[in-house]
Amino acid sequence: MKIQEIIQQKLSEIEEKENVTVLHAVESGSRAWGFASPDSDYDVRFVYVRREEDYLRLGKQRDVIEWQLDETLDINGWDLQKALRLMYDSNPTLFEWCFSPVVYRTSAYWKTVCAAAGEYFSPKAGCYHYLNMAKHNYQAYLRGETVRLKKYFYVLRPLLACRWILERGTVPPVAFETLREAMLPDELRETVDDLVRRKMQTPELGEEAPIPLLHDWLTRSIAELEAKAADILPEKKPDWTALDRLFLDGLRGQ
Repeated sequence: MKIQEIIQQKLSEIEEKENVTVLHAVESGSRAWGFASPDSDYDVRFVYVRREEDYLRLGKQRDVIEWQLDETLDINGWDLQKALRLMYDSNPTLFEWCFSPVVYRTSAYWKTVCAAAGEYFSPKAGCYHYLNMAKHNYQAYLRGETVRLKKYFYVLRPLLACRWILERGTVPPVAFETLREAMLPDELRETVDDLVRRKMQTPELGEEAPIPLLHDWLTRSIAELEAKAADILPEKKPDWTALDRLFLDGLRGQ
């Protein structure tokens, strides 16, 4: 059985055993970004909705389903109510689920939800999210005499996403190639393209000495983007009306 068929089977199992409807299911992580290694697992993320009466109970219920985690599959999802609340807070992870290029299952309703994403996107929050991700990975993995080469992507991609936000003020694309084409300086393209090729052909990129050209650009970019992010003015949050309506539509199957 092909992996896509297995994923569809797992999603159907979730619906049956959890008594939910999967509204949207996508790939997250390196397969969605476009540079998976031969042995990369499948990070399946989904948004689901329960029956209307389940939301009217006084007892608390979990708003996350953690279904499977092994060497091949990592499957978990968020309740619709949780997802819409995170959209209101401009959660970048939810936006990446909305716009992942690898879609396993979706619905006309969820496309309506994604169409509203831009109204709740905060450039300031998004920029700091990606900048903090880049800083954490840089400090954790790229400061030794040798570095794990694949960790360059976990600094490079969020920095390119941050640059996209600063220049365009919109939700950054999920696909690394789109970010690379729009935001990566020409002098780095050969180096980065070689890293992408090696990652996609090698089960596990090992440790090597830092790549001076790329390392220097990442270091300078973090300092530069920190200064620019601090100058972004905070946005006025919209009210809840549109998301309240979307939530009710989701419960009623519209």
